[in-house]
Amino acid sequence: MKAILLREIKSFFGSPIGYLVIALFLILNGLFLWVFEGDYNILNTGFADMTPFFTLAPWILIFLIPAVTMRSFSDEKKQGTLELLLTKPLSLWQIVNGKFLGAVLLIVMAIIPTFIYVEVISSLGMPQGNLDMGSTIGSYVGLLFLISAYSSIGVFASTLSDNQIVAFIVAVFLCFFFYFGFEGLASLTPSFSTLISAFGMQGHFKSMGRGVIDTRDVLYFASITVLFLSFTVYKLKSFKL
Repeated sequence: MKAILLREIKSFFGSPIGYLVIALFLILNGLFLWVFEGDYNILNTGFADMTPFFTLAPWILIFLIPAVTMRSFSDEKKQGTLELLLTKPLSLWQIVNGKFLGAVLLIVMAIIPTFIYVEVISSLGMPQGNLDMGSTIGSYVGLLFLISAYSSIGVFASTLSDNQIVAFIVAVFLCFFFYFGFEGLASLTPSFSTLISAFGMQGHFKSMGRGVIDTRDVLYFASITVLFLSFTVYKLKSFKL
């Protein structure tokens, strides 16, 4: 697994992909949070609060993570190297986890520079340092679980086609549906709204953002991640047969 992980990281930073992903995430967040007028502009909210960032980040990641993961297996299939990869002395789980962790690690590298936002917003508080650190830490933990879930969906989508654009579109649709789709369905069926929304990522992510790491939220994200990684392994077995 370590060999696959290192291979993925080298491929990301051996080409412009890794640098472009990190730059795009930081630039888009920076523009919406500090430059563009609107609901996400921190300077216009009047509060020393990281909420605009944690509201915006999941939407940017819906597109950014599929862009990272779309090549995971679709590129291997297109170049004819998937069969060679599957013959290596590695289990399917090791191959899938290597690809998955490579994508997660790249996105985490893009998240780390945003810690400076915490320092800047804290210094803007009245009094200085008036920032809810419990909520902020909880939101970062939730974001990490969200990245994990998105990445597992993206890696699975990359096994469905040797066309990277198709893999990207499928991954974006699935990420969007799991983050926002269940909330939309819940609004259409008020009688079962609580039950339906519990299947969506948005409610669990917001729950963590309150500063309390609930076991139910952790189990939810862990289940989604393991589920789609299992789907990926199952799909790869069909190629191996």
